[in-house]
Amino acid sequence: MNADAKEPGADSPPPRQVQHRFTPVSDSSFKTRAAGFLVATLIRLYARTWRIRIVNEAGLTKETPGAVLWAFWHNRLLPMPVLYDRFLKRMRPTAVLTSPSKDGAVLAAVVKRFGLDSVRGSSNKRAAQALVECRRRLLSGCDVAITPDGPRGPIYQAAAGVIQLARVTGCPVMPVRVEVSRCWRLKSWDRFQIPKPFARVTITLGRFILPDSGEAEASLQLLQSALGGD
Repeated sequence: MNADAKEPGADSPPPRQVQHRFTPVSDSSFKTRAAGFLVATLIRLYARTWRIRIVNEAGLTKETPGAVLWAFWHNRLLPMPVLYDRFLKRMRPTAVLTSPSKDGAVLAAVVKRFGLDSVRGSSNKRAAQALVECRRRLLSGCDVAITPDGPRGPIYQAAAGVIQLARVTGCPVMPVRVEVSRCWRLKSWDRFQIPKPFARVTITLGRFILPDSGEAEASLQLLQSALGGD
């Protein structure tokens, strides 16, 4: 055999690797919709025991021009659908960024019961698609709510994505600070808070943060300071 002869396919390029797009778990299946209805009903009934107070430092109204990026800590999520349902549903169309996982599908089904839409994605999965969809929603005039330390933390550390999104859309970030007089804390990464019955729940819509073209770190520090912690 000729020493210079090559086996068939020796010069052919390596097989092309196909990157598969992650498809979110559907939030429209019967089980997911049933779970969403049940959880939303329980939240509504339980929240009637809370004493909710809204402090609107941002001056947010139906007439506030343009869309707004809501930002609040992941462990303060529970009172947010109640806030929107009672006080803001008729004022501002709003979508919530939720995980594309099974848990995220249930959450999307829950918030839908309170009048909120969902964008499915996270920093771990569908990040690019979620960013594009959030940008589209904001530019169309729909507010978008994000937990900047989600979905897996670290707790109380805002990721740069919310500031980047504000820059590319020109939309302000509104820090939403939730303070609870008494609560239970789950043994999760974020020490998720569940306000106890008859707890005082104070929700502050903080003054808008307008990220400029400078360092994102300064805007992140300002956001973290406005959101507070434990």
